[in-house]
Amino acid sequence: MGTKAISLKVLLSLVLCTYAAKIKRSIDLSASHALIQDVRLPMDILPTGYEIDIRPNLEDSSFSGSIKINMSWTKPTRTISLHAHYDLQINDRSIKLTKKTWESGNETASEEYIKILRGDRLPKKTVYIVYLKDTIKECSQCELAMEFEGGIWKTNEGIFKGTYISDDGEENTYLATYMRPNNARRLFPCFDEPGFKVPFKVSIARPRNFVTLFNTQLLKTEELDATKPNLDYVVDHFEVTPPMSTFTFGFVISQLKKIDFPMEYASGENKLQINIWASKKNASKFEDTFSKLTRLYNYMEEYFNSSLPLSKIDVIAIPELPLMHPSDNWGLILFKETELLNLGYYHLAQELIYQWLGSWITLEWWSDIHVNKALTSFLAANFVFQIDSGKEFNGKYPMTILYSLYYEFSKRYPHSRITGMKQESTSYKIELFIRMLNYTLGHDSLRAGIENFMASRHFKTFSSNDLWNALTVQSLLDKTLPSHNNVTDIANSWISKNRLPSISVQRDYAGKRATVTQKVYLRERPHDVPEQDKMLWWIPLVFIEENNLNFSYTRPIEWMPYKRDLILNNMPADDKFVIVNPEEIGPFPVNYDIKNWNMLSSFLQTNLGLSSIPALTRAKLLHDAWNLAYAGDLSFATAFNMTLFMQLERDPIVWNPVFTFIDHIGRHIDGSDVHEQFQAYIRHILTPLYLELSEQKNNLEIWHTELLSMAETFLCRAGYTICVEEAQQAFKQWMESDMADEKFMISNKYICPALKWGTMEEWQFGLMRVINFPKSRIQSERTYLLKNLAGCPVQSEKIVYLLNIAIIERNANFTENDIILIFNMLNRGSGGNKILLNFLSNNWSTIRNRFENKTNLWDSLISSATGSFTTDEGYKMVKTLFDEHRNEFGSALHIIEKSLKNIQEEAKWSEENLPVIENWLTEFFHKNHPKDE
Repeated sequence: MGTKAISLKVLLSLVLCTYAAKIKRSIDLSASHALIQDVRLPMDILPTGYEIDIRPNLEDSSFSGSIKINMSWTKPTRTISLHAHYDLQINDRSIKLTKKTWESGNETASEEYIKILRGDRLPKKTVYIVYLKDTIKECSQCELAMEFEGGIWKTNEGIFKGTYISDDGEENTYLATYMRPNNARRLFPCFDEPGFKVPFKVSIARPRNFVTLFNTQLLKTEELDATKPNLDYVVDHFEVTPPMSTFTFGFVISQLKKIDFPMEYASGENKLQINIWASKKNASKFEDTFSKLTRLYNYMEEYFNSSLPLSKIDVIAIPELPLMHPSDNWGLILFKETELLNLGYYHLAQELIYQWLGSWITLEWWSDIHVNKALTSFLAANFVFQIDSGKEFNGKYPMTILYSLYYEFSKRYPHSRITGMKQESTSYKIELFIRMLNYTLGHDSLRAGIENFMASRHFKTFSSNDLWNALTVQSLLDKTLPSHNNVTDIANSWISKNRLPSISVQRDYAGKRATVTQKVYLRERPHDVPEQDKMLWWIPLVFIEENNLNFSYTRPIEWMPYKRDLILNNMPADDKFVIVNPEEIGPFPVNYDIKNWNMLSSFLQTNLGLSSIPALTRAKLLHDAWNLAYAGDLSFATAFNMTLFMQLERDPIVWNPVFTFIDHIGRHIDGSDVHEQFQAYIRHILTPLYLELSEQKNNLEIWHTELLSMAETFLCRAGYTICVEEAQQAFKQWMESDMADEKFMISNKYICPALKWGTMEEWQFGLMRVINFPKSRIQSERTYLLKNLAGCPVQSEKIVYLLNIAIIERNANFTENDIILIFNMLNRGSGGNKILLNFLSNNWSTIRNRFENKTNLWDSLISSATGSFTTDEGYKMVKTLFDEHRNEFGSALHIIEKSLKNIQEEAKWSEENLPVIENWLTEFFHKNHPKDE
């Protein structure tokens, strides 16, 4: 590597030797990131550098290569452990180990060959062990050399090959890599853990008419060794990389072209250049993408107060790239071409931030990947708000992810079956926690803390505590955090639990005090979560008072410590409301005493209320009231009172949760006596919004257009007269068409209303379109129509007709998947579960024989027919079926037993809440006499 490189390498080895003995390997945390099953290497030997030569052969989808790994011994050992995938074939005879010794003042090392006994793999592990004859002493430096070969696959793990259609219509081949999280071992033997960060000196062979892009710039190109078949190949040598982890190693070999833009971009001392490589025919389309990337990079340099130690970032747009996510290597980012062309600032910002926070500064182990992703996502969102005022989000950030967390973490068993969803939710929760710190510590303190954290970790690794400690130091210095607090404790209280808190603020109006109580937020009944009484959080209490509606001041009046309750003094007068946690500063709902709720409801029904309380806070108040009512912590009368201001509301941010409430409550009370009144109320609050937006239809912004679409959808579901008439008219035109089976002659929004409120003749027409659906058409269209045929009708004769054809008559046009789909749709609304249960009861013997050897169908039927009742009447129906056929349920016995248990809980909910909802709606219609559309 040259004299200078050797000197640096020796220095690094000595540093490692001095300190590595003090490093204690923590317990294997890979299980905490369930998507990565891995074996940690021992810390007896540490890498200090790689020299790699890779010789791909695109024609036969193979590669060969050689590697030299410089290593430092931290403990005496006679074995060398490396990661190497099963598919990577190592030439055992090529393995050589050379011990190197540097005399004082001499830059040239003396060499001693160490005898190797053998190389072998750990059973069922991607670990390769080199066994030595003699023990190597601590602080020794050696070079391990070996040769290897392997296959290039079409799957996107490690090194893979793909094709795309070129500008001239020919099929072009490319070669690319995807090393995250632990796929470098598929390409070369290495220390394949993020914590090992060392320089790479790399050379890669390619066909002469191709271009290779690597993490660093091209240094020179040479012919291959003339003694070997070169297949018209050359070899590229690249600049030595900065210290980096194996998962950030990457290259692409392709015939894509570098796009030249009218504007040039260079920034910082390194004059980093951003390049876009793509097919020539789409070159002009990337100018906007290039502009966004350069603008983002400028902003990030300023925010982080640092320039990347790179001379370039190559952004590669590959047609038909088979990756779910971009491949973010250091200095090299791979996108699917169509996705890159459509990406806004947010996703581009995420990929650029990974260059700083992921490649330059790297997590120590994957157990902290949630923190890495959360910080990256928060910063990306923050940059979008700074660059374009958040227009790209259409008002959906952070509410969309916040609401999903509220629903998931309030379940009895969050993520009980979906591991991937759990990983996403954990990252989202940490992202919202960082957002909370941005408010409570202040933007300037958070930014300075992040800047200091990153400056101290350049070319190093980090754990989550490194970030929290940096934020603590900065916020204490800025006096934005009480001296007895620290961010690490606060963070642990939020991150360590798959739950969220809720707080209750009960005011003593005479004494001008308030008692604040925290508990686990549980929305789904029953609230029997183990050890919930032991769960506590550090919670910032940000108060807004009616006589000082300053929503820009977000410092807490106090941090609620790790305890159950707290008394606050100096509350406002008894005729003034308070708002706690405005703007969703923290991810927790807030409950109040009834008087405070009523004052908020009255204020929001005034023009002053709508103008002085921001949309995020209005949405929060509405969202909290309904979810607390759903959970049993607040009367539904109060929750309905909080919807009265929606007659005046036009902001999509506030309306978005309303549609969720309509759906949740509508499903829960479907089939009850109060459901018809509830639908009438839906029509009442949505009609003015729909009519007003319809008049402005051609001049609406995107998010108001989406709001209009949602309003129309829910009005149609609720039987809005105008919508039903339009749907039936459109359906009539489809029925009269000569091309009925060739395509849908009706908008999707009209299909459900027509099938729900229309005649039996219209419904049967839709059924025939499913039966006669041509195989040449997109089958998802057939699935969509079948969903509506089963899930929309309210008339039992339609559903019974469908069940007879699909189950009793065994119509060949209905597959097992179709039948399960029908069951699932009947379980979701319009009284379908009751019809399905009666159908099962009336045809028990026939259906039981039909599904005798089809456990999946039988279990799905019992689950759908019994699992979604919510009243005592429903319980009695299911219990009757259970008693009549107690010994005949077979594999579904546990399903109906669970259904009976759950229905009892839901029946309690209905018994408590349905009379309240009915009384409120009756009184409302008595007072207002709204015209029902």
